[in-house]
Amino acid sequence: MSYKDYVKHVKGDKKREVFLFTLSTCGWCKKTKTLLNNMGVDYKYVDMDLLPEKEQEEARKALMKHNPDCSYPSMVIDNEDCIVGFQPEKYSEIFDDSQD
Repeated sequence: MSYKDYVKHVKGDKKREVFLFTLSTCGWCKKTKTLLNNMGVDYKYVDMDLLPEKEQEEARKALMKHNPDCSYPSMVIDNEDCIVGFQPEKYSEIFDDSQD
């Protein structure tokens, strides 16, 4: 299996390629998901700590391409930009202009 088999998709009206690396126990990760839900952002996420060991290592390698520190939450947008931490102002800048 791959970590991608554990990815969850939250549907929303604001479409961009958004992937969130999170921890199930992280309060900032929960706040980020709640804010994205309230903003209507379409995104995918994986809770790293809930992955089996092999898949967790694979996901960690994927995250390190965008955030070598592997801190959470890490939001990868359009497979290019990475926003680390809970940063509602940045989310608003990005998603308030996002329409589809």
